Amino acid sequence: MMNRLYKTLCLLLSFITITACEDIVEGVNDNPNNPTDASLSLMLTGIEVANIAVQSGHAARVASIWSGYLHGADRQHSAINSYIIDGDSFDQSWEKIYANIIGNGNLIIDKATAIDNRLVMGITRVIQANILGTATAVFGDIPFSQADNTSEFPNPAFDAQADVYTGLQNLLDDAILDLETGKGSIDVAEIYFGGDGAKWLEVAHSLKARYYLESRQYQLAYEEAMLGISSLGNSLLAPHGGTAGQNENLYHSFLEGGRSGDIDASGTYITQILDPTNPLYRGNAKTDEEARFNYYFKNIDDPANITPNTEGTNAFGGIFAVDASYPLVTYQENLLSLAESALRTLGLNAGLEALNDYRSFMNEGGYLNPAYQTEEYSAMYLPYEAADLEAGGMLNPQGVSAEEALLNEILMERYIAFFGQINGFNDIRRSRSEGLGVQPPPNAGNALPERFIYSQAEINSNTSAPEDIPGIFVKTPINNL
Repeated sequence: MMNRLYKTLCLLLSFITITACEDIVEGVNDNPNNPTDASLSLMLTGIEVANIAVQSGHAARVASIWSGYLHGADRQHSAINSYIIDGDSFDQSWEKIYANIIGNGNLIIDKATAIDNRLVMGITRVIQANILGTATAVFGDIPFSQADNTSEFPNPAFDAQADVYTGLQNLLDDAILDLETGKGSIDVAEIYFGGDGAKWLEVAHSLKARYYLESRQYQLAYEEAMLGISSLGNSLLAPHGGTAGQNENLYHSFLEGGRSGDIDASGTYITQILDPTNPLYRGNAKTDEEARFNYYFKNIDDPANITPNTEGTNAFGGIFAVDASYPLVTYQENLLSLAESALRTLGLNAGLEALNDYRSFMNEGGYLNPAYQTEEYSAMYLPYEAADLEAGGMLNPQGVSAEEALLNEILMERYIAFFGQINGFNDIRRSRSEGLGVQPPPNAGNALPERFIYSQAEINSNTSAPEDIPGIFVKTPINNL
């Protein structure tokens, strides 16, 4: 499967310009070979690869540095660690979002419509919803309603963030209608699921749950999560191979390649809460995080040199091993979306039951590689009881309400599960606007970043761009309700 996948990728790359491992689809609109005439399969592979580049590349590293996951140690990442950044930093991400995924995705939909390939139409719309959901979460107001028609709207308006979230739900509804028809097919060029429409349907519902959570529509989030990803094997993961500089995990490429030393994990909040020797360790009589700590990090006995785990391959690899798949929309996220939305809508007992479903999953190995599910590493996630949530109980030393204690525990689980992902940055900003959940200390000053800065190239070229550009400490509208 992997060999066939990368043969397909090699064909795709004959249409586009490669400038770096994260720029795998950069310049696609300017190539004289005209990828608009490429096959449907190759174009679909192209937007899937571009989605990987955005979700797990530079934007993910920035989000992780600003979330207590990673530490910017050198060069530009040292400045990012101190919250010094400008719009140029996001030019390439913005280009991939709008030119490579939205623009080329619309061409795919046109081609698929002409042959009534509803499967490809549905897959493309899910990918577009995935990337635009990420974009609005980190930037706030973004081009949306006019972004799919640049010939008519060369300077697309920036839609209000709340309207974008509504539009995302509509886009995913359209994708679900496409996928439910069962019409059409796609070959191995669909690199995530090989064209399995049933799995894509679950991903669409999990994304709807994610966006309802982000917009605080908890009843709707619960309903969609109930229809979401139903097993670990149905998670949407970015596939990678074992060849450095070609098909490797992007975190591995960065951490072990030419930028080695720019980023580590020293002093980060997540290393402290997962380290059994640290006073901030979040374990207890029912929770042992040794295995997950080792899966996430190496050099754990040397806090000054602790780094994300890039070692091993296949079942023996760390979270960012050379061939490690990267999580985009996962079973573990969906389980935790169920837990939070159940608590917020159905009450304490429902939320506790759903959290214990997640803990049962983790107690059986969860999403850790098999090498970290052996006797060498201890792990334990026993079910919690109502007494653990009472004032003075295991999960409630602060003496808050049982509901708040449970919510904080669920949000902590989400924070740990989203390590290295933009989703973690989104989640802690949402919950801290309520004064809840995980609140890592700032790297510098006394405030945490609330958003990314708009692409400078977009500001310079789009006359509809906002005149007053919000800084990184200004909350996005959805987090300012």
